[in-house]
Amino acid sequence: MSLTPPPEPALAAGDDPRAYAAVLHAVYDASMAGEKPPARPRSVIGESWDRVRQAGVRPDADTTDPVLDVVDLQERRTTSGLRELLTPLMAHLDTLIVDGENILVVADAGGRVLWRNGVNRVLHRADRLGFTEGASWAERSVGTNAIGTALASGRAVQVFSAEHFVRSHHEWTCAGAPIHDPRTGGVLGVIDVSGPAATIHPTTLALVDTVAKLAESTLREAHRARLDELRAVAAPILARAAGPAFAVDSYGWVAALDGVDPRTRLPLPRLPATGRHHLTGIGDCDLEPMPGGWLVRVADPDTAPGRVQVELLGGDEPLVRVSSAGGTWVHRPSPRHAQLLRLLADHPAGLSAAQVAELLFGNPEQRITARSEMSRLRKHLGGLLAANPYRFAEGVVVTSAD
Repeated sequence: MSLTPPPEPALAAGDDPRAYAAVLHAVYDASMAGEKPPARPRSVIGESWDRVRQAGVRPDADTTDPVLDVVDLQERRTTSGLRELLTPLMAHLDTLIVDGENILVVADAGGRVLWRNGVNRVLHRADRLGFTEGASWAERSVGTNAIGTALASGRAVQVFSAEHFVRSHHEWTCAGAPIHDPRTGGVLGVIDVSGPAATIHPTTLALVDTVAKLAESTLREAHRARLDELRAVAAPILARAAGPAFAVDSYGWVAALDGVDPRTRLPLPRLPATGRHHLTGIGDCDLEPMPGGWLVRVADPDTAPGRVQVELLGGDEPLVRVSSAGGTWVHRPSPRHAQLLRLLADHPAGLSAAQVAELLFGNPEQRITARSEMSRLRKHLGGLLAANPYRFAEGVVVTSAD
């Protein structure tokens, strides 16, 4: 059961938005002047005002962070973990923007606006506030707002009119809800609906919060499916394992185990790598890559960890064969991924994204596409590969055959 309090709309059903906005302006003006306000701001708003004051945000200031350029924006979109949720998020909230009064925004965990959707008339109004793709709407950048405050408070929040800390935002209302990653418990980003203050409605916040929870449910189901796939690959390997072992995904969630007490998750190192590691509560373990995760074998202290052998087999149907002390498994890469693997095998010191783009596409400017392809490849073979620069991980021995 979640301990997060239910979302509290800025305006209750039946309240007059104009009268409420007048009260908020009086509260805001007194608070900014250091005088006693006629009423207290809502707790979520008061706490946010305290945070943004401490961060040095000024009521009459515009955003302090530069907008991301096209390349960095595409990079953020690729690495955010939100792209796969974009279509269902937009579909569920489409009714709120169909009348042309609101815009729908998806921001990442840092408060950067990654995507917007809405009619041009409202988008142009948002542009004048700097509410554009690539802009930062974290509290430290633009003060109290539904995106930044949802991230800072960890809960769904609606911000109406003069509840915004920066004066130029007082003509707007916004409702945002954080999207949590069920694999890590961290926040992936925020879904937000914003528009002119007159469009405020008490049900908007509840709808946005519900859609965020539906997105989390989608992620949870996808995670279960990937654990099922890993379990199917791991079953024959665990059956041949010489000692106690686990099959876990890249976040440490257990898909299968043999010869050990049941548990749901292992405390993997922050940056897992092939070789011997000490895992809290288990002891020394040997980590070996598997498609989508790791084989974790409880280490024999009298035996050194083995090396991982990778064979890249060419032909009409490329094949990757991976062998280690724990067993052997195969992966059939796409032709493009087979090319990538061969490039990495030919450049053991590693390649930058621009170098991959040059060798793969003949154009170093296509580094975003190169990063996307590498990201997809690492979902299958993550434990075998390293980044910055892209290369085969330490302890992996690679051979190629046509």
